[in-house]
Amino acid sequence: MTRVLCVAGTNTDIGKTVAAAAVVASARAAGLRVAYVKPAQTGLSPEETGSDADEIRRLTGEVDVYEFVRLPDPLAPATAARVAGTQVPAVAEHARRIVDLASRDDLDLLVVEGAGGLLVRLDADGGTQADLARELVGHGLNVSFVVVADPALGTLNLCALTQEALDARDLRCEGYVFGSWPAGDIPLALTHNLVDLPHVTGRPLLGRIPAGAGRLAQREFVEQAPGWVRLPDAW
Repeated sequence: MTRVLCVAGTNTDIGKTVAAAAVVASARAAGLRVAYVKPAQTGLSPEETGSDADEIRRLTGEVDVYEFVRLPDPLAPATAARVAGTQVPAVAEHARRIVDLASRDDLDLLVVEGAGGLLVRLDADGGTQADLARELVGHGLNVSFVVVADPALGTLNLCALTQEALDARDLRCEGYVFGSWPAGDIPLALTHNLVDLPHVTGRPLLGRIPAGAGRLAQREFVEQAPGWVRLPDAW
């Protein structure tokens, strides 16, 4: 059965989609057959380009991408649906569609990118990305998380809170990725966050995405991504 890797963030606008693209590129470089899923895309109307799925293909090339729901306002999916006066599928429906994809025999890995943080609401009943992962586990899938974090001061608290939420739900976390690592002189807090994050979360730091990586040409991105993100040892 296809492995499912859920990509969550500790906050919004921290480079989560570029980090997800780096995971996709790294996995493909390692010989894995990969597809990408975005259950809920907000902040775009149906005719607009520039979705997270579009960015994945722009940066990584011809990879299968799936977007289940799109809502125009840049809000949490449940809130964006309420503002738009529409209904969004329940988390259980998202899970069924992902299970169907995972049953394909031509895939090794599904990268499922959430909307913002782990507990952002995906449906009107309050279902979250964590609830989606638990639904997938209930269907017998091999599910784990990579969490993308801002490397700046304060991130250790956000990472610790996210890890507590994962642990409380018996959801496996492979590790953390810093989503936008600056060039040049590194501030003191960031230097120490590299050392302290594994101790605070009990999980490894799997990589650092250079700031501006999302502006690279596709060939450069694909070539460099395996040096930014280390795939979990168990893979």
